[in-house]
Amino acid sequence: KCFLLRVVNILLHYIEKTFDDKSKILDFHHPHQLLEGLDGFDLELSDHPESLEQLLVDCTDTLKYGVKTGHPRYFNQLSSGLDVIGLAGEWLTATANTNMFTYEIAPVFTVMETVLLKKMCGIIGWRETEADGIFSPGGSISNLYGILVARYKQYPEIKARGMAVLPCIVLFVSEQGHYSIKKAAATLGIGTDNVIEVKCDERGKMIPAELEKNILQAKRKGQTPFCVVATAGSTVFGAFDPLHDIADICETHKLWMHVDAAWGGGLLLSRKHSCKLSGIERADSVTWNPHKLMGVPLQCSAVLTREKGLLGACNQMQAEYLFQPDKVYNINFDTGDKTIQCGRHVDVFKLWLMWKAKGTYGFEVQIDRYMELAKYFYKVLKKKDNFKLVFDAEVRTLLVGFFWWYFNVSILSFFLFNDICVYTQIAPKIKAQMIVEGTAMLSYQPCGDKVNFFRMVFSNPATRQTDVDYLIDEIQRLGKDL
Repeated sequence: KCFLLRVVNILLHYIEKTFDDKSKILDFHHPHQLLEGLDGFDLELSDHPESLEQLLVDCTDTLKYGVKTGHPRYFNQLSSGLDVIGLAGEWLTATANTNMFTYEIAPVFTVMETVLLKKMCGIIGWRETEADGIFSPGGSISNLYGILVARYKQYPEIKARGMAVLPCIVLFVSEQGHYSIKKAAATLGIGTDNVIEVKCDERGKMIPAELEKNILQAKRKGQTPFCVVATAGSTVFGAFDPLHDIADICETHKLWMHVDAAWGGGLLLSRKHSCKLSGIERADSVTWNPHKLMGVPLQCSAVLTREKGLLGACNQMQAEYLFQPDKVYNINFDTGDKTIQCGRHVDVFKLWLMWKAKGTYGFEVQIDRYMELAKYFYKVLKKKDNFKLVFDAEVRTLLVGFFWWYFNVSILSFFLFNDICVYTQIAPKIKAQMIVEGTAMLSYQPCGDKVNFFRMVFSNPATRQTDVDYLIDEIQRLGKDL
């Protein structure tokens, strides 16, 4: 009891530091330094037990040398922030330490999952009694489920007989789609060569006419299309594919439509911004990650299907030691056979507890505030001569891409024309200095013909306008020393 109370004190101190904008986001060290050991913090494992006092030191140091992802100036990933209600849910989940495969050993959690899935399916626009779903270990696995079920729906014989009995099947995703789609194709034996990338417009949205063209070309080549993956909130540009147009094409060609709304799904909770996902109700399956815009602690992801029973038919193996038909309760709540896993972590309680705490309208307020911050950031950058937006038009999403330079226009033109490599190094060098000093964290990347640009993500509940202003000033301060 004394040990646990002291651990809680360590955690509470860390939480206070996390929300303090004057604290560093991280105390950066290189991997070799961690491996070699730092001030009594040794990662090597001993054959002999260590004292509880040493374990307390190890707990403190583990947090000390990590990244405070809940810090107000952490903008690095699509998932960020530290919700204290969600944190309490995670603590309780770890204390319960159970498995989600049967009602027998997780009675409350399995029913909670059913309640949450019905709620999410209803928000998408599906009839709750006909839809289905499961919580999975992250958006990549949820996307894999979507493709897995799409293939099973068209070719149920795949389950017993394998890929050898199938034609050369292909699926389609935008060129800005998440890389997990190709990973899923590789994992499922479809092959990455059979993932056809569809051209996007200048804002990163799939072009429906290009999708139609690609489908017809594939058919002429003797390939068999079976699935289209649309993106609702792309990782790089935050783009939303035109879902109604894609649904029309899928209906024409009788193709399964999966929507990767891992990041953008949270916007469904905003009456002001849910229009960006108009048409999602026509999808056959959807990936939705509450650990992104909804701010649920990692990890929390769901795959949702419009047709009830498909997940079970596709994945069930009816293991007799787990899924006996003559149990004392309603075995429909033994959901473990719907998954490709056996053991499954409880990811639902923290989401359920946060929904209780905030209500749907609380999530809406949170998400609308992110959009206001993104618009504020855009307007500030528009007025600055040494910042250039990747997209000059009004911000439509919670990702803002931008360049920075500290050159006059003639020198900048010289670099762009003669030595693009120099220009490409600006964002990495500024970020490297940010990490070393621990002042902020911000992502960057190249894309197509665009050299490395900063990618500002708004999904942290702790971020305020003052933090946005600080980041702009910090980029300029660090950039001047390049």
